[in-house]
Amino acid sequence: MTAVHLGFPRVPGNRGPSGTPRPEHPGLVDSFGRVATDLRVSLTDRCNLRCTYCMPAEGLDWMPSDQVLSDDELVRLMRIAVEMLGVTDIRLTGGEPLLRPGLEQIVERITALEPRPRVSMTTNGIGLAKRAPGLVSAGLDRINVSLDTIDRERFAELTRRDRLPHVLAGLAAARDAGLSPVKINSVLMRGYNEHEAVPLLRFCLEEGYHLRFIEQMPLDAQHGWNRRDMITAEEILAMLGEAFTLSPFPAPRGGAPAERWLVDGGPGDVGVIASVTRPFCSACERTRLTADGAVRSCLFSNDETDLRSLVRAGARDEEVADAWRDTMWRKLAGHEINEAGFAQPIRPMSAIGG
Repeated sequence: MTAVHLGFPRVPGNRGPSGTPRPEHPGLVDSFGRVATDLRVSLTDRCNLRCTYCMPAEGLDWMPSDQVLSDDELVRLMRIAVEMLGVTDIRLTGGEPLLRPGLEQIVERITALEPRPRVSMTTNGIGLAKRAPGLVSAGLDRINVSLDTIDRERFAELTRRDRLPHVLAGLAAARDAGLSPVKINSVLMRGYNEHEAVPLLRFCLEEGYHLRFIEQMPLDAQHGWNRRDMITAEEILAMLGEAFTLSPFPAPRGGAPAERWLVDGGPGDVGVIASVTRPFCSACERTRLTADGAVRSCLFSNDETDLRSLVRAGARDEEVADAWRDTMWRKLAGHEINEAGFAQPIRPMSAIGG
């Protein structure tokens, strides 16, 4: 990617990786011309599953409660993002966001912002069955549920918890409450569940869910990710092609992470998010906020800016917004997973937010 010139006056002293000083642009631009309008917000690093590709069986040392952003701090930062920085979409993540106390009230406060952002959530689905109607009433627009298998024994093996019936009940409740489309995120792992690609898609087509396969990424707390164990997008499509006819989805992809295919001519479709083998960094529109108030320009970045300290020190909204802009201006051209010098982020996925 090459640097771009946006036609705005320059801010002295802050240069992006291209060497270009940051323009006085109100949004979250970077030196390669991308504009972040999609905010991923981690509400907690805690989780009630122990997925083998995410964390050890004993779990992790969770953030102390005084380090986690309060509701007011969270909402203030999201207000700054929406009102001052041009964010139009907010996705609530974790850890497991359903573990955040007062989640419905947080959603209600976010959807009251002007201009109203689209608000979605990524969850493991445990506890969703009871809370889906309340989340819809609060204004939640859409939901993604992580589910890697529909075999109960294998689910218990992968997550170290026998909770598949709860997840399936949560999916059905979300659909019945009107959270449409309900999307399912699945990770296939060699030697564990790669043979479930076709059954997972059949299940989603029958139930009216939208399936997205995600290549396994180096974000585990154990730093045990191995490229050889990853099922690639090419392999996933080959497996699906043995049972279904896949044709390119007619709508443009835009900045969406998933490449989509119609299944047997439609209307059902399937997506593949090939973050490793087919990176889409050049179209990235995301910025990220961790549960303890650090803003990150990329999921794989080891560079982050502490907004919590600014907020607690009494910084004005414009000072916070400027720190956020500076962080995004320094965003690299890509995640560099396929480069020789790639270093896995110090923080695991549960701490960064999906």
